[in-house]
Amino acid sequence: MNTIFLASNYSLIYYNFLLVITFFVFYKSQTTSLESPSNLVGKNILGFIFFILILLFIGFRPINFHFGDMVIYNIEFENYVKGAPFDTSKEFLFESFKYFFAKKLNATSFFFVCTFLYIAPLYFATKKIFIDYSFYAFYLLVISFSFWAYATNGIRNGIATSLFIFAITRDSKIVKWVLLIAIIFIHKSILIAVIIYAIVSKLNYTKVYILLWFICIPLSLVLGSFLEHFFLGLGFADEKLKVYLQGVDQVKEGVTLVVGFRWDFLLYSAVGVFACWYFIFIKKIKDKIYSLICNTYLISNAIWILVIRVSYSNRFAYMSWFLMALVIIYPLLKIKMFDNQHKVIGIITILYFSFTYLFDFILN
Repeated sequence: MNTIFLASNYSLIYYNFLLVITFFVFYKSQTTSLESPSNLVGKNILGFIFFILILLFIGFRPINFHFGDMVIYNIEFENYVKGAPFDTSKEFLFESFKYFFAKKLNATSFFFVCTFLYIAPLYFATKKIFIDYSFYAFYLLVISFSFWAYATNGIRNGIATSLFIFAITRDSKIVKWVLLIAIIFIHKSILIAVIIYAIVSKLNYTKVYILLWFICIPLSLVLGSFLEHFFLGLGFADEKLKVYLQGVDQVKEGVTLVVGFRWDFLLYSAVGVFACWYFIFIKKIKDKIYSLICNTYLISNAIWILVIRVSYSNRFAYMSWFLMALVIIYPLLKIKMFDNQHKVIGIITILYFSFTYLFDFILN
């Protein structure tokens, strides 16, 4: 009973903890300068403490149906403990990882390491890109819409997307592409993002990709059902993809499931599109990494719009949403654009979290 009670209140504790931290970050942004040594030292310390706290809190959550697919992962884990043969039909890298822990350790350590592989790549990737200003990027990633869902429910997907961000921040092309190829064997849906990243690495046409995003809206409105059947007919449409596209009921997602054209999700995604346009074409930001992130986001999100009506539309949307925080915050941590830049970052942080708090906690 205590475990069930704790699990049922986990999100309550988590989101209200983030609410307190968000108000603190907002307050400090209005009263201190971004570049002041005391602010940077304080934020670096806060960032590390915050990283450890959420790692422990999420990593040692109880195994309970409140965390969706976590129960399914645990059943598979226990089957390996009892001697079930290695499942060759699933993604090899993640399945090998699960099999090793089942034979050598236990479920608690397995889920903790899964959480580490989800959160730590984001922490170290933001440290690499933003150095002294990394707290703001890391914090925005954590307070992103659906971050919690992919920490506790869509675990493999979450790990794959975090490692994707880690990979594209590497200086060595060899290391970068080895990692990008490897994460396909954790969750093969990341193949879409990897292919898109490979394309935009060669074709830097942000204006074209923004136009494509807008074109996909009327295409989806007119050809929605046709496009859903088209994706079902693709060679890589596995059983789980069919479940999502056909609207078969599953364990509850991190958002309320509403079938139809998701104007709310579209408006949320449009924030990222606006940020790409504003920073690249109005503020004239010329940064290769930022362009790659924006272009990957734009194409990935455009593909999601084509299947926006399906029940588990958020699963497809997440293949772009996981980049949203970087699309919004990256230029503000790299280039001085406003006299009161810290205040701008604070306002963005509180508005960004407000959407998450509303849809992931209050309305969920």
